[in-house]
Amino acid sequence: MKDIGEALKEARENIGISIEEAANDLKLRPSQIENIESGNIDAFKDVFYLKYFIRDYSKYLGLSYEDMVDEFNEYLFDCTSKISLEDIKKAKKKIEAKSKKENKIVSPYTIEKRKKINKLPILITLIIIAIIAIILLLIFNLFNKEDNTNVENNVLAYISYNDISK
Repeated sequence: MKDIGEALKEARENIGISIEEAANDLKLRPSQIENIESGNIDAFKDVFYLKYFIRDYSKYLGLSYEDMVDEFNEYLFDCTSKISLEDIKKAKKKIEAKSKKENKIVSPYTIEKRKKINKLPILITLIIIAIIAIILLLIFNLFNKEDNTNVENNVLAYISYNDISK
């Protein structure tokens, strides 16, 4: 990776472009250009982005970007071929654990359909409750009227009795 970075740095210096100017033209941060030129692969979260940065930077400097990308791919192959199977399994478990914590991927094949709430039984229950409430109200008013009628009859009887006795 350092060979790639040195070749890019040398080409940039030969053209007379500053790091800031190159970063501005490529819409990168100057620190990214510096890390590419110094071969600091750890400064990048994703090597695929780094690959595209190298490609774009090579094009910008007028270098053969295919050769630079091929050299980067060889570097990656050399690095990744030295990773043990145990490390790969550990990394895979980490990724699986992380993906379980995050939202599920939604596609037409994995969408979990919700049960539709059947609204008819709920509506019938509410209507029955309303009818029972109305019937109870009518019964209450009927008894209340009978009580009032008895009181009125007693008052009328008392008045008429008092009128007769005078």
